Amino acid sequence: MALSDADVQKQIKHMMAFIDQEANEKAEEIDAKAEEEFNIEKGRLVQQQRVKIMEYYEKKEKNLELQKKIQNSNLLNQARLRVLKAREDHVESLLEEARMRLGTVTKDTIKYSKLLEGLITQGLFQLLESVVVIQTRRQDTALVESVLPQCIEAYKKETKKSVDVSVDKENFWTVIYLVVSCCLHSVERSELKTL
Repeated sequence: MALSDADVQKQIKHMMAFIDQEANEKAEEIDAKAEEEFNIEKGRLVQQQRVKIMEYYEKKEKNLELQKKIQNSNLLNQARLRVLKAREDHVESLLEEARMRLGTVTKDTIKYSKLLEGLITQGLFQLLESVVVIQTRRQDTALVESVLPQCIEAYKKETKKSVDVSVDKENFWTVIYLVVSCCLHSVERSELKTL
């Protein structure tokens, strides 16, 4: 049986509609797959850039923390230097005041003899030698000799050792020194106090 032109046309239209529908479905499938791949790639790129941005800001934050630590350290060092300078200035002023007072102490014989007694006794304790020769200022020789018995007594009382102390009457100083003659005939000097 032969098909009429109308049936052939109908079948061609039907086939064309089928092919068109198949093509549309395939195009939608390709679009969907492309959209999915696009979204995956976009998500990957966004994540990659997000990681880069986070790393950038973490690095920046670490640099800021480091700069802050350096700045705090510098400020702390400057504060320490100011404290040390103030301490040094204070010690210098105390030394200057002590020099001025020591100049006036020698005029008060009672105070000066007590000072000499304390210094000589302290020197004996520091040296712990059996023979000690004291060199002093020429004008202090008599005063030093007058306080020696108390110094020797204080030394013996505390250390339970005897000590032979004498004043050198040939060599004089502008400051008080203790000179110790050791068994090996070596001489050791220990400065007590500048007057």
